Amino acid sequence: MFISVVIPTYNRWPILEKCLVALEAQSPSGEIDDYEVVLVDDGSTDGTPSRLREQAERFPHVRLVEQAHGGPAEGRNRGVDHARGDVIVFIDSDLVVTSQFLSSHARGLQRYWHQSGNRLCFTYGAVINTANFDQPTTERHKLRDLSWAYFATGNVAIDRTVLQRSGLFDTGFRLYGWEDLELGERLRQMGVELVKCPEAVGYHWHPALSLAQLPDLIRVEQERAKMGLVFFRKHPTRRVRFIIQFTWLHLILWELLTLGGLLNERSLRPLLKWLISHGHAAVAMEVLRLPLNRIGVRAMFREAKAIGLR
Repeated sequence: MFISVVIPTYNRWPILEKCLVALEAQSPSGEIDDYEVVLVDDGSTDGTPSRLREQAERFPHVRLVEQAHGGPAEGRNRGVDHARGDVIVFIDSDLVVTSQFLSSHARGLQRYWHQSGNRLCFTYGAVINTANFDQPTTERHKLRDLSWAYFATGNVAIDRTVLQRSGLFDTGFRLYGWEDLELGERLRQMGVELVKCPEAVGYHWHPALSLAQLPDLIRVEQERAKMGLVFFRKHPTRRVRFIIQFTWLHLILWELLTLGGLLNERSLRPLLKWLISHGHAAVAMEVLRLPLNRIGVRAMFREAKAIGLR
């Protein structure tokens, strides 16, 4: 098979460089004839395109595609349009993979194709979260790395024809969140099977929590709330309600767990600061998820009321 790795990116050069170096170091595989990396720059302002052109010899598998800032859904669709492969692998630009990454996806796909007699599947690799920028692949697998998402584009591989039959990503998802899971719902309706592929490991880097990140984290939750309702309007099912937390159960749950909002990003600030200063940024992030979930769910209910969806 010929694999096209499609990566949208926006202002992530330091970790993107590590991502691309890891993709250039893939081990040879009998299942793979060749591969390419279709990198779609989404209007970066950090010099990503010029750096890639200057360092083209370092990244012989990379093909650069540029677009005005339009978001990851548009970027992934554009990447598929430019891809030459019969298999598409989606990863994020802050994912650093192992040398067996592509061969593991290839073996997982071919195993299913042979057993089932069709290509109605996608392989879902393992994603390990890390804040270790210097050595991201040394991070151990943690319980909180487990995911029950269906077709989360941080680490998936799928037959190109099957993907195109689904209609690709909905570019109506202009803000943060849900465009990949919405495509997953359409794939599910087509009878496309999720095949776990834990050998295809990617290390998802993100900086350790700092108090300076709070405004952006709150903004992201508000954007996710808006896009969650876009998701629900396309698929108004109980399943999607639970995925996006658009239920009274979730509203009550986060109200209870935050004591009606008494535990919020302001009241928790001293505790978060102490945890971060003592090297427990990951624990601080888990604590912060309580008010962030409340913010997101309340924002969704307000938005739903405003547009007459409740």
